[in-house]
Amino acid sequence: MARQLDEQIAGRFPVGQRLRILDVGMGQGTQALRLARAGHQVTGLEQDAKMLVVAREALAAEPEGIRGRVRLIEGDGRETGVHFLPGSFDVVLCHGVLMYVEEPDALLAGLARMLAPGGLLSLLVRNADALAMRPGLSGDWATTLDSFDTTTYTNRLGLDVRADRLATLTSTLAGIGASLHAWYGVRVFTDTAADGAPVPPDVESLLAAEERAGRTDPYRQVAALLHLCGVRG
Repeated sequence: MARQLDEQIAGRFPVGQRLRILDVGMGQGTQALRLARAGHQVTGLEQDAKMLVVAREALAAEPEGIRGRVRLIEGDGRETGVHFLPGSFDVVLCHGVLMYVEEPDALLAGLARMLAPGGLLSLLVRNADALAMRPGLSGDWATTLDSFDTTTYTNRLGLDVRADRLATLTSTLAGIGASLHAWYGVRVFTDTAADGAPVPPDVESLLAAEERAGRTDPYRQVAALLHLCGVRG
């Protein structure tokens, strides 16, 4: 996904431009720190206090120049208007968050308002059109059959959460003025890998296969996750 995001940034902004980036629901700060290392000014918004502690510890281990480019804020992604003015950012990330929000439209509209004209909105969501894939490949036929007609599932943490359909999000993004510009599949072949599985020796080939599948039909359509990139009109 990082490669996909970098591709979209490179295609929209001049080389060397220092972008204003907002990472909503940044978790432990992996993407925020990666983008700060690339020279961008990054604001991370996270409501989980424990995750925020982890992110702050990771930031503290970075060189001073990178620390100075990152601001971490404790807060809910649905309240971006409380913290920031409209149009304050060139790029807004919201990765792995929508599945925990029952009614995501208000959140998405708020994120779109944060973007400057021409800004990029990057979403990572669970693919509701492929919910039957993981249980099916695992031989769990009862769950597989149930998954065809639902947008809810139980994640690896044991939480009941929701997924999104590409067609629905395409319509939503158009309605909030951040029309879909590109989309990718994420975890096409590797979604059934066990948590904590060792990195395989041919990891570069694995990444190349995932990257190719993530931009190629019909493979991307059955990816576990979808990476959608909208552009503010």
